[in-house]
Order: sequence, then C-alpha cells, then structure tokens
Amino acid sequence: MQLMKSIIAKRQTFLLKHFKGSKYARKLRKLKNIHKGEICFIIGNGPSLKTDDLEKLKAFNIDTFAANRIYKIFDKTLWKPTYFSCEDPIIIKDIEKDINKIDCKYKFIPINLKWDLGIDIKNAYYINMTYNKNDNINKNLDERITCSGTVTITSIQLAAYMGYKEIYLLGVDHNYSKMINEQGQVVEDKTVKNYFDDSYDNGIKDELVHNMDEATKSFYKTKIFYEKNNVKIYNATRGGKLEVFPRVDIDKFFEEMSGK
Repeated sequence: MQLMKSIIAKRQTFLLKHFKGSKYARKLRKLKNIHKGEICFIIGNGPSLKTDDLEKLKAFNIDTFAANRIYKIFDKTLWKPTYFSCEDPIIIKDIEKDINKIDCKYKFIPINLKWDLGIDIKNAYYINMTYNKNDNINKNLDERITCSGTVTITSIQLAAYMGYKEIYLLGVDHNYSKMINEQGQVVEDKTVKNYFDDSYDNGIKDELVHNMDEATKSFYKTKIFYEKNNVKIYNATRGGKLEVFPRVDIDKFFEEMSGK
C-alpha cells in the first residue's frame, strides 16, 4: 500500500512539472481565445451583489464567471453563471456536493485539490494551480495558473486566457468583518456584512481570515500585467472598497446596453 502511494505521488509530481503535455492541458488549450474580443462579468459574493443585476446580465446574454458558494443566490434568480471556479481547499472540501449540482458550462478546479482531497467534480476543467503568491501571473494557463489569494483573480486569468478583452467585476466588495491589516494584526468590525447571504460561510467562519493588504497588492499586480496585455478590467461593484481598477456605474452600463 505504501509503495503504491509513493508511485502515485511521484507520478503526480511528474505530471505537475510537465503539465503542458497532459490531457488536462490539452483540454484547456481548446478554450484559448474562444471568446476573443468579447466582454464578461466576474461575479463576487459580496453583500452588494443584487439579483436584479444578475437578471439583467442574463437578459443581455453576457457571460459570467462565479465562484465558491454562489449557488446560495440561485433560489432568488433565474441567472446562472457561464463558468464556475473554486480553489480554496477549506471551501471546496465543504461544498463538493453543492458544486456538482451547479448547472454551468464549465467548472475550473485545481488538479492539486482533486488529488490531495479526493475531490471529483463533474464537468471539470482541471488546472495546475501554484499556491505561491509570489509567482508571477502566467498567461499560458495550460502550464500553470497562479493563486493570488482571491478566486476573483483566478477568474480574471481564466477570462483573459479565453480571449475576453473587457472584464467587469461585480459584487467584489473587498471588505470583510474580520481581516488581517497591514501590520499583520487581525481586526474585526462586526457591523460589516461579509456576503450576500448571512448563512454563506456557516461552519467555517472561524477558519477564514482575509489578508486584505496582500489581496490589494495582488489586484495591483494583476492590473499591471493585463494592461500590458491589452485586457481592460473595470470595477462595476456597487460600493465596496476595491479602488484598484477604474470604476464603472453598473446602472449606466445597463442603460448603454439597452440602447444598442
């Protein structure tokens, strides 16, 4: 048994080092630039997220990326994401069954978690995710994708790889009741609402503390990288504290879409 585990571990290590030649990478390459020149929205799970906005995105047939426990809003809207991703080992282990029930085009899951946690997600595109936040963004996602501390940046990387040239963030409030500040201290503000649903992270609230200083730096690094690669990223969130990307008024956006 131990010998078999050792053989499997060596094979997995080899595959990660040579991921580009794997069946998973070949599958990913089929998605490269399939949405060349199009726009998309990346949906965050912040308290500012409104079902009316999601319904309008559905009505305008705009592609969307969503993540984690987004399914908790499904009973309030007919909207469903085009693409879904989850990269956090604590979250994915907790909601594997729920992820498998999500009806979307494709789901993106780290191959690392499939192996380490025994995760099996239907209709999944498995990615080689490096959990070293110091890694630079790599636009060749058939080699690796960088975990930058927030699944929003993972979605940005996926969207850019698929060819979207304008990416809008919605519901990315960038603010939590419990956070790590610039001094490395855990600070708490119980008046702040974390998500669009009060039961969003029941059961694991004490396990997740967000380092917003690191997240902000990652967003800046992401902005700089994609500006150089001619991908425009805008923040259409209603309020929130993410000021890295240019702001777009979501109501004016929908007005312009109605006039086309």
